Amino acid sequence: MESQPQPQPQPRRPRGFAATAAAAAASVSPTGTPSGSAGASTASSGKGKREREKEKERTKLRERHRRAITSRMLAGLRQYGNFPLPARADMNDVLAALAREAGWTVEPDGTTYRHSPPPQHQQHLGAFPVRSGESPLTATSLKNCSVKATLDCQQPVVRIDDSLSPASLDSVVIAERDTRSEKYPSTSPINSVEGLEADQLIQDVHSTEHDNDFTGTQYVPVYVKLSTGFINNFCQLADPDGVRQELSHMNSLNVDGVIVDCWWGIVECWNPQKYVWSGYRELFNYIREFKMKIQVVMAFHEYGRTDSADVLISLPNWILEIGKENQDIFFTDREGRRTTEFLSWGIDKERVLNGRTGVEVYFDFMRSFRTEFDDLFAEGLISAVEIGLGPSGELRYPSFSERMEWRYPGIGEFQCYDKYLQQHLQRAAKLRGHSFWARGPDNAGHYNSRPHETGFFCERGDYDSYYGRFFLHWYAQALMDHADNVLSLANLAFEETKIIVKIPAVYWWYKTSSHAAELTAGYYNPTNQDGYSPVFEVLKKHSVTVKFVCYGLQICSYENDEAFADPEGLSWQVLNSVWDRGLKVAGENTLSCYDKEGCLRIIETAKPRNDPDRRHFSFFVYQQPSPLVQGVICLPDLDYFIKCMHGDITGDLVP
Repeated sequence: MESQPQPQPQPRRPRGFAATAAAAAASVSPTGTPSGSAGASTASSGKGKREREKEKERTKLRERHRRAITSRMLAGLRQYGNFPLPARADMNDVLAALAREAGWTVEPDGTTYRHSPPPQHQQHLGAFPVRSGESPLTATSLKNCSVKATLDCQQPVVRIDDSLSPASLDSVVIAERDTRSEKYPSTSPINSVEGLEADQLIQDVHSTEHDNDFTGTQYVPVYVKLSTGFINNFCQLADPDGVRQELSHMNSLNVDGVIVDCWWGIVECWNPQKYVWSGYRELFNYIREFKMKIQVVMAFHEYGRTDSADVLISLPNWILEIGKENQDIFFTDREGRRTTEFLSWGIDKERVLNGRTGVEVYFDFMRSFRTEFDDLFAEGLISAVEIGLGPSGELRYPSFSERMEWRYPGIGEFQCYDKYLQQHLQRAAKLRGHSFWARGPDNAGHYNSRPHETGFFCERGDYDSYYGRFFLHWYAQALMDHADNVLSLANLAFEETKIIVKIPAVYWWYKTSSHAAELTAGYYNPTNQDGYSPVFEVLKKHSVTVKFVCYGLQICSYENDEAFADPEGLSWQVLNSVWDRGLKVAGENTLSCYDKEGCLRIIETAKPRNDPDRRHFSFFVYQQPSPLVQGVICLPDLDYFIKCMHGDITGDLVP
């Protein structure tokens, strides 16, 4: 058979510093000297670019101001009007609530009507003629609506003159605020204008000209994650010279500390409760020489198993041997396929691991580490411990595993079909009084399905039925119970040491009603439900620091309209929910490279300029794609990034 020619990939449009370099190259003549016309063109282009950047920032400020006003309006409607608005209500929700208050019927698709036509005399009370099939809202029907008077009588906050320039318009929008709205507290702490004076906000407009000036901003420590592979499968330090070089390079960049993964599959590899820490002891001694802080990760998950992975770290061999006889200790999908990325939390309290439960196995490992390195805790060298609570160390189900041929932006699959989680589901259904609900959904598609292709996740699908709500609540509760059980013992093992929990960023399908990818990952967060607040209530109980995966990297990879992705919206919800509960937040990058725009977005997320409470990340973790000693530093200037996080630098990034 004759092979089909492969399509050639389209050349990528240069971004960030690549685009700058291309523009600079185009402005130089073949002899290496810029021509006069090219120089003038470059100057004109640079000026135009600066104006566009300023306009972009003014647009951002207008949007933040608009969101703050909307937030206060929604808060007032909830508090004083008893309107049952969703957690992330938009203006459609507000209009629907007002219409229902006035006696109208509003369908989910927006169809609005009365059950019976209004009296004939009312059809002439409106200010506008009535079209065929329409019935206007009358003064009588809205007499109980507290917003009506505001809509009819309130003077416009801003009178827009066509002669106003964009810059003057920004100033007017911010300065001419309606002081009556001050009595409504903001429900969105980030980017809120509550408590800020007009001159402060006007100053923010002018400060956009200096967006790269982070001098005097909050100090955010930066930790760099050590490359996986320095500790081999026999818990030996594989490359001492390479470790020393890498630590020396980090030290020269003024990094605050390093992140070290302590792999369960290496330390307790061969026999239960036989822990080998020798390689980590040697590694920690090297780090001590450079006087850098250490954050350790209790890594209870598998690493590698992909085509691009050059290192493979499995779960302990004795666990895999048990799994050959009892495969139900692993997460299982509807087709019966198992994943060995992490132990099912159905066995958290089942004595199936040589007489121990899953939670006891985790606790014994953590207690062994705490005892072995007691001297480093006493010195303060180990500053924090991150507890791995799922695949990739994140608190989630392994719903979108590449080993199961999942590809972005697939919705993933529920992972609750091992016999232990099924037993839990049966007990929950029986307690609910509906034993026939003791099953997973049979119309939820497969790993690479889209929500609209399934009966469960589609618009008005079964996810919002009585059964769907029961199942999703149980599925999310199992995840929260696992976190609660493990963190209770982690606080016992690491008393008075900062505990960190990593939260995933499942941002695709966020703009749909069901939020399908979040549901299969264990977060019950459709548009009519806040799925993160219950999780953070559990984490608040244990006073942990929440580490959230930041999306501000190569944003072009997320601009896929077909996935209805909204990483910024997800970040907004998560950070608000965490900060509202008084928990500390940290950040971590997820891809290998940033451009300038992504770098600045990360810094702005880490310490938002316009937050009146001056909240910021407690630290940031930079994951490097390869050892720094190889010279592969994907931030355009990692040194600049660190100084911006520390709040002691001004100027532009150097390409």
